[in-house]
Amino acid sequence: MTKYLVLFSFLILYSCNANKKSNLDYVDPKIGSVGVILEPTRPTVHLPNSMIRVFPDRKDQLDDQISNFFLTITSHRLNKVFAFMPVDSPVDASIWGRKHEYRDETLSPYYYKTEFENNNNSIEFSPKERSGFYRISFKGGKEHYIRMLLYNGSGEFNVTGNTITGKEDFAGMTAYFYAVTDKPVTDVKYENNKKFALIGFGNKDQTVSFKYGFSYISIDQAKQNLAKEITDFDFEKVKHNAYNVWNKALNKINVTGGTIAQKRVFYTSFYRTYERMVNINEYGRYYSAYDHKVHKSNEPFYVDNWIWDTYIALEPLYMILDPKMEIEKIKSYIKMYEQGGTIPQFALIFGDWPAMTGNFAACWIYDAWNKGLRNFDLKKAYEGLRKNSLEETLLPWKNGPKCELDYFYDEHGFYPGLYPGEKETVKEVTSKWERRQSVSVTLDNSYSDWCLSELALILGKKDDEKLFLKRSQNYKNVFRTDKGIMWPKDKEGKWIEPYDPRFADRMYFTENNAYTYNWDVKQDLNGLFKIMGGKDKARAILDQLFREDLGTTKFRFWYKQPDASGLVGQFVMGNEPSFHIPYLYNYLGAPWRTQKRIRMLLNSFFTDTLFGIPGDEDGGAMSAFVMFSMMGFFQVTPGIPVYTIGSPVFEKTVIDLPDGKKFTIIAKNASNENIYIQKAFLNGKEITHPWFTHKELMNGSTLKLIMGDQPNKEWGSKEEDAPPASMEEYQKMISQN
Repeated sequence: MTKYLVLFSFLILYSCNANKKSNLDYVDPKIGSVGVILEPTRPTVHLPNSMIRVFPDRKDQLDDQISNFFLTITSHRLNKVFAFMPVDSPVDASIWGRKHEYRDETLSPYYYKTEFENNNNSIEFSPKERSGFYRISFKGGKEHYIRMLLYNGSGEFNVTGNTITGKEDFAGMTAYFYAVTDKPVTDVKYENNKKFALIGFGNKDQTVSFKYGFSYISIDQAKQNLAKEITDFDFEKVKHNAYNVWNKALNKINVTGGTIAQKRVFYTSFYRTYERMVNINEYGRYYSAYDHKVHKSNEPFYVDNWIWDTYIALEPLYMILDPKMEIEKIKSYIKMYEQGGTIPQFALIFGDWPAMTGNFAACWIYDAWNKGLRNFDLKKAYEGLRKNSLEETLLPWKNGPKCELDYFYDEHGFYPGLYPGEKETVKEVTSKWERRQSVSVTLDNSYSDWCLSELALILGKKDDEKLFLKRSQNYKNVFRTDKGIMWPKDKEGKWIEPYDPRFADRMYFTENNAYTYNWDVKQDLNGLFKIMGGKDKARAILDQLFREDLGTTKFRFWYKQPDASGLVGQFVMGNEPSFHIPYLYNYLGAPWRTQKRIRMLLNSFFTDTLFGIPGDEDGGAMSAFVMFSMMGFFQVTPGIPVYTIGSPVFEKTVIDLPDGKKFTIIAKNASNENIYIQKAFLNGKEITHPWFTHKELMNGSTLKLIMGDQPNKEWGSKEEDAPPASMEEYQKMISQN
């Protein structure tokens, strides 16, 4: 009898496991694949944080034609290399630009397949870290070819037997590949000095496998990469491996409850966060564009980071999920400084891309240090960050030494703006579109300089600490107290008039206007609230942000500020500088308003549709915000290891921590109606403060929230309940951490 009970129990357990839905099954790469205003997401097929990233080359998901595939993108949204496409005869001039209508598309992180309307051919793809595998099924009796083109000008293809090699120059460096096919090549046609190639396979119905290694070092290295990663022509083996890698990655967080649509949004966001940064170490060697040399190293070398976007949520997420990788990313930045002389702004594969404002690598590195991620050379990192702040220009989209505007900033504590219509006189300001961004430069560097002051304190550099602490207060120089909002000044220190804070463009601000940047003082929130007139006044200003009229039609507003998408009043959900703003009610005695705003924003703008992302997703930056907010917490100030509590979407969320512990969030009764916290408990002890620390999270705590459909306006509303919000409080908390 016992034997049958054991067998029966096993069958039940097997049946449950067999029917269990993998988190990977919720991922839909089509979500957000039609941009509301700006760039759509792409259904990228890749392994987490790996070199090979592939998607069909088309306008967006509504485009019914694919122009090409390719062997990889070298950076998020930038620089595709080696166009790749199956084509059929006739071979005439049109074949080189011929597009194909597609149908029956299969999209997943680990596997892609589509069929083409015009010839019934199909193409499949699955990735490894430094190599990839295309499988093409040719049908129809025409002459069949693989068409290969260079995207970026110089380079060439060469075909010998069933071996295809190539190199392509792009952005000052070179990409290489080595490929082999499992079917004999019957014909080769080159055009344009071997920049175009048609690789023929005859006219019979057949399946052709094309596996390739990719490299930034050499064709020989690409060959070695392929030999190490894809040893035979077993496509299903590569696909199965990719599935397992993704399944493991997405199992780091498990949720219970919520709707199917919410799980689709959550796990698709999770998948998006793994696109960057990418490790380009090729089995003990890597090419660095920061000194244009090949280096021997057994450590990863990570590139492709837009730190202006990612420091806010993406990097904090992986300080929880994979702190070892975060340390390796920071060490890569330090290597870039040693090789190239500066800590990069956007650390791309082809070198520093000096986009945007601020010195946010300082915030990222200070945040890591305060969370216990310390296995890197802080002294060397600080040296580079200090140089960025004091010796390099602060102008957006500009690398190089200081210009007159930077010396003015050193002396006066703000970047001077120009009057509307005033001609630019500083030659270093070269972009007609990006311009000075004078208020944003002042605000962003106030924050990053505060992080530098704290790093200087850690390193015992007292003079630097005082200098950067003083500079961290520069935000006050561009806040106009009689108007209650950030405002540009001219070189005489006078407020610029005429000026409407709704319509300020990149003359004064980065991608947004004064209503967003009014809250860009993460390092000293209490100081900000004070100059706003106190917390009650600050809360009223925050309320008005979500209600303020645009003052014109949306299309005119977006003509000046196309990045300001996902509008609620003047609040901008579709751009990263807004992410922390809904959580500020936790600091202002009204956590219930954070709960209300966050759930409204998630429900309104982050849906499981083609239009389900309100702005540029930026390679995981926005997706990480979505994940944090759906789990029910967010870090307002990177550098301060504190998370503020929002409104969890799921009844239960379990985060598997690297040391085997788990952080659990239980939101009892959570639903689309029950969005308000009634009571809260941390490890069984009732708490009234709407925040917890990184240390508490990493210790493997349980946060239990009792949810209801009416706001509890008392919970978390007392002055002493608010999260740390002043420089003094930060210092005290960090010293005790």
